[in-house]
Amino acid sequence: MESKTKVTEMNGEKQVPESIGSNDCLIEVQHLKKSFGESEVLKDVSFAVTKSESLAVLGKSGTGKSVLIKCIVGLIEPDEGTIILFGKDIATVSKKELAELRNKIGFLFQSAALYDSMSVRENLEFPLRNVKPKPSRSEIDELVSEALKSVGLSDAIDKMPSELSGGMRKRLGLARTLIQKPEIMLYDEPTTGLDPITAREINSLILEVQKNNQTTSIIITHDMECTKTTSNRIIVLGDGHCLAEGTFEELEHSNDDNVKSFFEWQTELH
Repeated sequence: MESKTKVTEMNGEKQVPESIGSNDCLIEVQHLKKSFGESEVLKDVSFAVTKSESLAVLGKSGTGKSVLIKCIVGLIEPDEGTIILFGKDIATVSKKELAELRNKIGFLFQSAALYDSMSVRENLEFPLRNVKPKPSRSEIDELVSEALKSVGLSDAIDKMPSELSGGMRKRLGLARTLIQKPEIMLYDEPTTGLDPITAREINSLILEVQKNNQTTSIIITHDMECTKTTSNRIIVLGDGHCLAEGTFEELEHSNDDNVKSFFEWQTELH
């Protein structure tokens, strides 16, 4: 995949990427800060994601990767900074507008966040309850069938989540997210805990979703194969800042010691 930006070494300085403010940006994060007690997780993070782009966010454990996307989707409120989705500052819109924005965003949780008391079919039908106008029974059946087919789980429609493997649960979580046809997809560690073959299947699904739906994606991961396979561009988080951004190949040959050590550490891990 081609990069949409040149590699930038941030070196912890307060910088806003030049792409912020562009008309084709669907996600803009400006000087985001978040602390928990005395722990500063995000000290000053800025980046933008353009329409149909796939951005991977890398960082070691505790660097605030998951906190970042939870701030974007509104599950965590940042201490400072601005988050703009579809050109709107989420801190200034009404509750109704915020709900409408969230309906355009799909979030694949690390745990898949399934309802264990519901069947596969019921898990997929659940997010359709709040869709307006409410779809008919035949429309719901068609949406469920289409979503399951897209992730290769058509035969599992009447099973319970407890009957599914880890990879199947992850695919079901993705199907439940896709059933609302989101314009933005947020993936939190999509391949964590999966065997290499299943992880590659999830990577392929992420690529297929982006290609077929032209979704704009942020992928939080520490999986280098996932990063290399699914992203147009990468940012590296460290010490509460964006240390660098660029393609996988550009960052792999970065002269910045922090970025180099990260890639070397990942190579040893995998």
